[in-house]
Amino acid sequence: MGCDGGTIPKRHELVKGPKKVEKVDKNAELAAKWRYCALSQEKLKRPIVACELGRLFNKDAIIEYLLDKSAERPNTEVVAHIRSLKDVKELNLTDNPAWEGERHNIKGDRYEDMHCAMFICPVVGLEMNGKHQFLYLQTCGCVFSERALREVKTEICHKCGDPFQEDNLVMLNGSKDEVEKLQKAMEEHRLKAKTAKKSKKSRDTKVSKSLESTGSCDTSETQSTSLNGEGSSGSCGDSAPGPSTSGECSKVLKAPAGPIAGSKRSIQEMKDKSETYKSLFTSHSSAKRTKDQTSNWVTHTPYHF
Repeated sequence: MGCDGGTIPKRHELVKGPKKVEKVDKNAELAAKWRYCALSQEKLKRPIVACELGRLFNKDAIIEYLLDKSAERPNTEVVAHIRSLKDVKELNLTDNPAWEGERHNIKGDRYEDMHCAMFICPVVGLEMNGKHQFLYLQTCGCVFSERALREVKTEICHKCGDPFQEDNLVMLNGSKDEVEKLQKAMEEHRLKAKTAKKSKKSRDTKVSKSLESTGSCDTSETQSTSLNGEGSSGSCGDSAPGPSTSGECSKVLKAPAGPIAGSKRSIQEMKDKSETYKSLFTSHSSAKRTKDQTSNWVTHTPYHF
């Protein structure tokens, strides 16, 4: 059974030892995180968005996922926390002037630097290739290196000038511990927003109910005073004594005198109106036709009397 012809086998050929653990190339791992979309595994291209956990995505890939979540896609667990476009922020990135593109070394006769990135920090100039930690602001979407924010301490964005707080900073492609911290902060933020929304909704319903009740009370009081006239003033004062109710009743009683709502009093009978004002209406004598001006037939017109 083999080993004939004077062959001398070695120990590693006869005894199976432990398997070697395959190590991931660091350059390939960094390129996968910082150059490719975490959902579609395609190369990152503008517009680029980031979630609350610091993962980078192409915006069109997120839109396709939100439009059809039932489709079978790989890596859907990385976007399970994204419910709408409000959960992601479009990044305001700074281009790297040394970036020549993907096709500068088609022939393969030039040295290709794997650490050269498409974007850089606008303050320090560090390349966004994974060797340095980068953060983005949830308020404006500007991206900076951690070194820039540590050396130049300020509460105003270095690029657009918008104010921000430490809670608005999110680490891009952080470690497992940093992702866990971001996930806890995200859950707390969503819980606070949910409770605030419920309290605002209940407050609005209470205000609307109180307005409806006061409005119905005011309309009923005004209708009773307008129908009853002077006789209702005594009943109002007797039934609800106090400064507030007496003031309301006095306001209703001191209303300017005029035709009662629903009455058929003619404008021509109003003594406080001038003759010129009365002549503007068709009920005036000057607008009526005489018997000589009337025709033998009837015309459907509002000016016929």
